[in-house]
Amino acid sequence: MSKRVDINIIKELRQILPEGEVLSDEPMSKHTTFRIGGPADLFIRPKSVQEIRDALSFLEKAGIPVFVLGNGSNLLVSDQGFRGVVLQLFRNFQALSADGKCLKAQSGLLLSALASEAAKRSLTGLEFASGIPGTVGGGILMNAGAYGGEICDVLQEAVILTKENELRTVRKDELGLSYRRSRAMDEEWVILEGTFELSEGSPEAITARMEEMREARTSKQPLEYPSAGSTFKRPEGYFAGKLIMDAGLAGESCGGACVSEKHCGFVINRGGATAEDVVTLIRRVQEIVRKNSGVQLETEVRFLGFDTDV
Repeated sequence: MSKRVDINIIKELRQILPEGEVLSDEPMSKHTTFRIGGPADLFIRPKSVQEIRDALSFLEKAGIPVFVLGNGSNLLVSDQGFRGVVLQLFRNFQALSADGKCLKAQSGLLLSALASEAAKRSLTGLEFASGIPGTVGGGILMNAGAYGGEICDVLQEAVILTKENELRTVRKDELGLSYRRSRAMDEEWVILEGTFELSEGSPEAITARMEEMREARTSKQPLEYPSAGSTFKRPEGYFAGKLIMDAGLAGESCGGACVSEKHCGFVINRGGATAEDVVTLIRRVQEIVRKNSGVQLETEVRFLGFDTDV
């Protein structure tokens, strides 16, 4: 364990959080859809806003680095892990409520569960999110999207914690949502809750659209392998997957990491891949695509625990 996170830190956190929700040396491979990553010094799972605030306040005073995690669906953790505390807002933080055409969800709720609830209530607007494996918090943070829809299309407001641990409700326009980015990333805000304003729709049409998207994902994406979804952002005027395919990189591999032949925009864990395998392959793809097309691919995946920028 890192010298910065000693036994006294653990004891203090166990006073703040429920029993069993403070884990030491927790393998991050258990908490990312890539199934890759070394241990976090500490892994904590608060159950309330007050517990989150108390834990963050204590860790800030103690000078301990903190990373806020959802479902780990868009994340690559280094093989060495993370020297600090991973604060997960997921299964312990999934409350959902409805008020007419608005759904309010805590940040740990899966976007797919939110979309399902909307469909049950004959509310349209979230169909695009039905196959996104991330959480509400991660979806807002990254302005997640698929099949022509984005979080910014339906989000009304969000409850956040500022870096100074101030609890605030911010409107959508204050979040500065853009392609796979938000002000929350730059300001290091913690997303606690989102309110989504939807429209009344036909249950049959909503179900049909969600099924259409499910079939498209199943047929076109390598869902049978662990991955972090689309590895690269869509370059303006291009499609990352096509640029990679045109560069002859379908099936290109490094150790257990591989460019999916089913969808070249995905780097997959074909079995036993390390984070170093994935990073090496990403860099190789970027270099070859740049030489082949002149386009610099930017990663959509986030990185944690690396000594240098990826």
